[in-house]
Amino acid sequence: MASCCAKKVPEREKQVMVVGVDDSEYSTYALEWTLDHLITPSPTPIFKLVVVFAKPSVTSAVGIIGPGAPEVFPMVEADIKRTAARVTEQAKQLCINKSVNDAIVEVVEGDPRNVLCEAVEKHHASVLVVGSHGYGAIKRAVLGSVSDYCAHHAHCTVMIVKKPKTKH
Repeated sequence: MASCCAKKVPEREKQVMVVGVDDSEYSTYALEWTLDHLITPSPTPIFKLVVVFAKPSVTSAVGIIGPGAPEVFPMVEADIKRTAARVTEQAKQLCINKSVNDAIVEVVEGDPRNVLCEAVEKHHASVLVVGSHGYGAIKRAVLGSVSDYCAHHAHCTVMIVKKPKTKH
């Protein structure tokens, strides 16, 4: 006896992949690599793509506040907004060029390490992709490495994409 009211099986929800971008060639390469190898090869990709740009606060960008700082704030803030717009527009264009029209692009103020780990939690991401600047141990220790931090603190798989060195 056939059922007249067969239940519709819900479509499997896509996993979420967060890609961190900044204004470096390394993050651009990581996004391009991700689009080429993990998102667009399949006609039905298993990942929903979320691209996140961590926008520094004006006070963190200015650093030590001294006399004259209030006059500098509006210029720094305008520069940060221009950078965020340029980087996110470039990310959107890369996605469109690879036929990924449903990518979510977010700008979140804060330290990139915290912003990316929080984005993983917010979107329940199963993968976080970050580019590597290729710093040595000393520079990494002094500057802090976003990829190292995320590898230890993000609650998902973290993929660090390194741009190949150019051969001379």
